[in-house]
Amino acid sequence: MKPVTFNNTVLRDGHQSLAATRMSTAQMLPAAPILDSMGFSGLETWGGATIDSCLRFLNENPFDRLRALKKAAPKTPQIMLLRGQNIVQYTSFPDDVVEAFVRADAAAGQDVFRVFDALNDTRNLTTAIKTVIDCGKHARGEICYTISPVHTIEAFVEMGVEFEKMGCHSIGIKDMSGILKPQVAYQLVKELKRKVGLPITLHTHDTAGLGAAAYLAAIEAGVDTVETSIMPFANGTGQPDTARMLALLDGHPRCPDYDPAKLQELRIYFEDVYKQLSKFTSPANERVDSDILVFQVPGGMLSNFRNQLVEQGMADKFDEVVREIPVVREALGWIPLVTPTSQIVGTQAMMNVKFGRWKMICQPAQDIALGKYGKAPGPINPEVLAQVEKVSGQKPVTCRPADLLAPGLEGYRKQCADKGLPTDDEMAVLFAMFPQQVEALVKGTPAAQADKPAPAAKPAPAPAPAPASASASPAKSDGTGPLKHFALTVNGQRHDVVVETLD
Repeated sequence: MKPVTFNNTVLRDGHQSLAATRMSTAQMLPAAPILDSMGFSGLETWGGATIDSCLRFLNENPFDRLRALKKAAPKTPQIMLLRGQNIVQYTSFPDDVVEAFVRADAAAGQDVFRVFDALNDTRNLTTAIKTVIDCGKHARGEICYTISPVHTIEAFVEMGVEFEKMGCHSIGIKDMSGILKPQVAYQLVKELKRKVGLPITLHTHDTAGLGAAAYLAAIEAGVDTVETSIMPFANGTGQPDTARMLALLDGHPRCPDYDPAKLQELRIYFEDVYKQLSKFTSPANERVDSDILVFQVPGGMLSNFRNQLVEQGMADKFDEVVREIPVVREALGWIPLVTPTSQIVGTQAMMNVKFGRWKMICQPAQDIALGKYGKAPGPINPEVLAQVEKVSGQKPVTCRPADLLAPGLEGYRKQCADKGLPTDDEMAVLFAMFPQQVEALVKGTPAAQADKPAPAAKPAPAPAPAPASASASPAKSDGTGPLKHFALTVNGQRHDVVVETLD
């Protein structure tokens, strides 16, 4: 069996997981040629939270970053993480906006697109995957790994089979919480290899200390690629360190050959960058935390959660709120915990503790119950659904959610033109997701440094239903009691919520 290959994540997930996505392009460029010379099968450099961070905190155009890194590291395929119909935001966008984003990204030099959906609803991936393929780029369909009564190896393998039918070039197993145990990793890879004729990549985090062991088991089972980072942007809530994985594989017939001297050079360089970003790093992110195995919360969320609860005057309720997360997750159909569902479940858990269980349901949680994010893996709790239907006056969506969205790209172009901004695809799609930050960047005004994701821009009015998971709207009262409005911010995301006093 041929050696396993490594993708390197230090320029994306490494610093997203361990330094709040604050590494600048200027800090990346000196390392890019060395990374390019290593022979990695891919460099993850874009997507996820990097686009938001470029615009909000670093005063950078993310497409310019991609072009610069492509020029500095031209030999190695560049990888991005794409949230399907959500692109890189928290809300769903019309098909024409998703298509324009992928086209612009491909034209700027993107090679590999890791496309996932938070609910594992492949209907939310069809547009993105088809467009990637039409652009002649590599589509990697991602299976979001999680543990629940409805998430079985058989179900994950069936999703892999579906990806193959959709035309994906490879399959990724995305273990966002670092909870994939070695024996399960072995079985899952083995079964995918048996049923699907596509290369398989495993992506995990070492939050619970299982990452390297899961990689070893997957390598034994025949996985083609694993994703590693470089210290100090590795281990803990990040990916296992490259040098560490090489040591673990020393003497193994599938051990790859990556230059240890260059790895050491990169480590020394990134240690200095890590020091420069010290205000965004934390020992809590560097340690192994076995709580993740119980609550399945992505590593970065646990530490952020403590801060958010302090802001809400609930610092003493941390344990109670975290224990509530599995309760909410089950009620909402055992949804995986990955952006944006992890933030939504965390918000609802906090509300259940603060106001009483299901006394108040935030708008995004209502949208999940109503199917506006897609089909949940398991059944929605019937009592919760009945309450949501009563408060919202709506029935669950059964079609692909994006089918309810009118085309929006030309509306975003018009808004750009009205503000004196460029109207090309790059600018239009960035404006769709981060309007305030894009305008500030282009006009050279200070960007808002808010600690929350920017609200998506609204397209020009069109005769169509509201977006599938649009920003919150007030719940309708049925006359049984007064409405009270609250604004809560959890894990960086603001939720406008309404409490109705019911009999």
